[in-house]
Amino acid sequence: MATTTINYSANTAITLDLSSLGTSSTWVAGVESAEIDNTSTKYEDALVMADGIVGHASTAPTIGQMINIYVWGSDTSLATTAIGALDGTSSAETVTATLLANLRLGASLPVVTATAALEYHMLPFSVAALFGGVMPKFWGLFGAHNHTGALGSSNNSKFRFVGIKYDVD
Repeated sequence: MATTTINYSANTAITLDLSSLGTSSTWVAGVESAEIDNTSTKYEDALVMADGIVGHASTAPTIGQMINIYVWGSDTSLATTAIGALDGTSSAETVTATLLANLRLGASLPVVTATAALEYHMLPFSVAALFGGVMPKFWGLFGAHNHTGALGSSNNSKFRFVGIKYDVD
């Protein structure tokens, strides 16, 4: 009888800098991550997580506001074929409402207490699950929020993923 073993990669940093990211009531103004190429690693899934995303240092957000992390996927590199404003490079972007509607919502971090400089922790989510159980060849993140003020100034290097492969013996 065959045995399936799950193998986790080491944590891999995702280049996504939310530092001082301004508010966007429509979620279209945000930042994109650097593209993640899955063509050589061939992970069957990836768990994305983040710790310590800090809200504005002195302005308390309103309860019910959110930090949203969206995921895009593509069969070609965005360096070759951009998806609207998304080009696979870690940078500030303004996407169209239509493009935003076609991204997958990976995580939504709600404001549950009106506290300035609050740290938000994102539980892991599965990238493959957002794409019908199949990992895209290329993927990345897009972050936006609608807090009262800009996010904190030290929100770089918060995101990472763990790649997952299955071995059958």
